[in-house]
Amino acid sequence: MKLLRSLLACTAAIAGLAMPGAARAIPIASSGTEGRAVLATGPGPVVATYLGSSADYANDVYLFTDDGVDNNDLFMFDNRSTPVGTKLDLGRFASGSELVFRLHVNNTGRDFYSGKASRNADRRHHARAQANWMPDVTLISFEDLRGGPYEFNDLSFSVSQAEITVPPVEVPEPASLMLVGLGIAGMLAMRRRQPALWHFLAARYRPCGRDWYFYFRIRLRQRHPCIPIKSSQWK
Repeated sequence: MKLLRSLLACTAAIAGLAMPGAARAIPIASSGTEGRAVLATGPGPVVATYLGSSADYANDVYLFTDDGVDNNDLFMFDNRSTPVGTKLDLGRFASGSELVFRLHVNNTGRDFYSGKASRNADRRHHARAQANWMPDVTLISFEDLRGGPYEFNDLSFSVSQAEITVPPVEVPEPASLMLVGLGIAGMLAMRRRQPALWHFLAARYRPCGRDWYFYFRIRLRQRHPCIPIKSSQWK
């Protein structure tokens, strides 16, 4: 009887591990690889391999086509029914062209993209891309939560015939630079006006009479903060 129970328990454990989407240790791309772009190297086809998920949400991953046609991305894997180890030929791409992947979270309806953070609504990186995880194989891991925690364990897959590149520093737009320049100019103008008032008060000028006359006369002839001069010197 004990032997039968042991066999049933082992069978259940094996079946649970074999179920798609079951909790298991999955490979996760290394920290520090967030936001890196995945580039095709050619000349052979890019082959993707599903490696698993430990997400609570149901997620689908697509190859983003960027062809201007809605709902035309190439479906790759889902983390509920795709068996680990499933391979998919994504096709051939020109060397150096970026492969953008989209994670669709069925529970929340949100979409997150690989590569630069500006593609995502929360302006955060939601994918890691680790080059040479295996020889000539890139590992990609997604995060499906907006606001974290950013563990990148929600769906992992690998691609062959690809490499990664460090994302370039995003240059501010000309309009943003103009606004920054105007702000700095305004601050400098305010700083230039403040010393005149301060020195006028520090010099203890009387708010009427000849003190005002000599104050403005000095300010017109000298374009630097006036030297404190007591009103008695003009008598």
